[in-house]
Amino acid sequence: MRTGARTFLFVLAFLLTAGCSGSRDQLLADLQSPRPEVRALAVKKLAEESRPDDLALFTRAAKDMASIVRGEAAAALGKSQDPRVVDLLGELLEDSDVDVQGKAAMALAQVRNDKAKAYLTLQYGRRGRQTRQVIVQALKQANVPGAMAEVVAAESKVIWERNLLTLNEGTLPERVGAAEELGKSGRPDAFNRLVPLVRDSQVILAAAAVRGLGDLGDKRAVPAILPLLDENFPELRESAITALVRLQEPQAIARLQAVAVEKSTVSPLAIDALLELPRQPQTDAALCSIALDAETSEAIPVARVMRERGGCPLEPIADRLSRPASAASGLQVVIGLGPLAKDLLPKVLPYISQGDATLRALAVDAAAATGDASAAPVLQKAFDQELASVRALRQDWVAQALPERYGPGFDPSQPQEGTSKGREKQRGEKHASLMSRVKALNAAKARDLGRPVVQQRAPTELFDDVESPQLEPLAGLLRALGSVKAPGAMELLKGFAGDSSVTLRTAALVGLTRLGPEGVALAKNGLFEAERDLLKALAQALAEQGEAGQSALVELLPQISGEKLVLLDALSKTGAPASAVEVLQKIVPEGGPESVLATSLLGRMKAKGAVPTLVKALEDPTSVGRRELLTALGEIGDNSAAEVVARDLYHDLPEIRAAAAGALARMGTGAQADALDALKSDYYRRVREAAVTALAKTTTAAEGAR
Repeated sequence: MRTGARTFLFVLAFLLTAGCSGSRDQLLADLQSPRPEVRALAVKKLAEESRPDDLALFTRAAKDMASIVRGEAAAALGKSQDPRVVDLLGELLEDSDVDVQGKAAMALAQVRNDKAKAYLTLQYGRRGRQTRQVIVQALKQANVPGAMAEVVAAESKVIWERNLLTLNEGTLPERVGAAEELGKSGRPDAFNRLVPLVRDSQVILAAAAVRGLGDLGDKRAVPAILPLLDENFPELRESAITALVRLQEPQAIARLQAVAVEKSTVSPLAIDALLELPRQPQTDAALCSIALDAETSEAIPVARVMRERGGCPLEPIADRLSRPASAASGLQVVIGLGPLAKDLLPKVLPYISQGDATLRALAVDAAAATGDASAAPVLQKAFDQELASVRALRQDWVAQALPERYGPGFDPSQPQEGTSKGREKQRGEKHASLMSRVKALNAAKARDLGRPVVQQRAPTELFDDVESPQLEPLAGLLRALGSVKAPGAMELLKGFAGDSSVTLRTAALVGLTRLGPEGVALAKNGLFEAERDLLKALAQALAEQGEAGQSALVELLPQISGEKLVLLDALSKTGAPASAVEVLQKIVPEGGPESVLATSLLGRMKAKGAVPTLVKALEDPTSVGRRELLTALGEIGDNSAAEVVARDLYHDLPEIRAAAAGALARMGTGAQADALDALKSDYYRRVREAAVTALAKTTTAAEGAR
């Protein structure tokens, strides 16, 4: 290399080094760079020089379009500790970028004056979780005693005063919201504010006040709420029912029972309310009575709940079954109680041959619910008769098999020949070609993933029009033959599992699930059908068959892409086997309602192996089902997740704070005891109660460890 070239490279290296070292002229020039990272670095290096005259530069940088520059400007302004920058930092604390908000909060802590502290205290109640946590850290750094307790108490005071003002001076919709929010506070003073509103002439405001009294948790409100069950306004009655449930008031049982059987629009709510009240003999007696007197669609689920609670007295049911006029109410209870009502089968069977179609259908379902094999001959006879009737209705128009593809010129999706719209025809052909290629690609992808391809069924016969209600009696008998494990039921149901009618096909598949593992193995293939109603009925039937059916659902979960929610919903009602943990963990990161159900199932299973997956999802601020994630981690009770869970004690949503405190209570860990103690001043009653419970559990655990 020549000497001149060597000298040139040396000078170039020197200049580059000088530029990288951040000479002041270069840094000032970098502030005008089009690249935001260069501008941010220049601000950072200028801040290290601590020159008072650079304050104007940092002030301009605080208005930069790039958040990275605004963040560095906030840090630089904080280093200056100049009281004049407090207002500007207060503005940056409201920045759209959370990282800028955090840096502004830490910068305000460096100023250390009352105005800076006031900004931090005020903005705590307006910011999200990440910034709220940084604000508490900033106040601690500024040596503010009881930093979190102070900002939580300040937030609580602001919310209370705002709601009081709105209740007195706001518009009607605003007053409605304020009444509910006052109730959620759980403060004794809220009782005196809300009770007078219960009789307000504005029904929606009165209903809001009633809901608020329910959230308040003060049982002094019961005498004011109970008479509202007799009101004419459905909204007011609904609010009263909701409030009584939240108050867990046993005095309401008799009144709720009366509403439950009046067959009005609020009757289902009254039934749900009784199911949510603490279990006691009076509640069980009311539910058994409701099962006899409510609408069939409401009575059967109630009777099923009573099956889980040990059943109902059989004498009143037998009395109803002894008279055709009241037999329907007795049959619906037998359907719900199932095997617990097996002794009533002799009174049920005669109704299978009755002329009344409604009684006959209920009797078939009742006999099926008992699962008693002695009902098989009667059910088989009824099936033969019904099948003969259906066959007469389903006479073939054409004996030979029908083609499954359109002939040339008959496809309705293609333009007809001879039209003047040549471009439309060409466009239609291109569309058809494109769709066929998309379907082929999707099918190939499914095969690569080991998933079967769901094919739409083509009609193979032409029948006279037979509506689904006409086929339902035969469908009920198919399900019943499977339930009682009638002789030959397996082959019979296998034949109907391929029927062209969705109604009969669904019934056959559901019946197969009740024939043990062999039937489950045959029925599960029906989950690749395209009809959603069939999928829902079959998934629920499989889940109800215990481990064999639930394992089949778990096995098929990875293979089903579009209808995972149906399978997960069925499992959520019955529980999932231990083999589901790995599959469910893969669903959690996918997001959507499927993720929420998978999370809840993992929590109920207490799957410790799923903790890393749940923690990772919780660390993602965009994860859906945050409350369910916290609840699941609490149910599992692994202390290793306590630190991540505790971050949500700073969340801006009260239900998330309450869920985080509840999870820590179950873990019994002392993590974030200061934060839990601060939440005892939270505005919302349920957050305060969860924090107190968590503190009590952590104290007990600490004492036990000693």
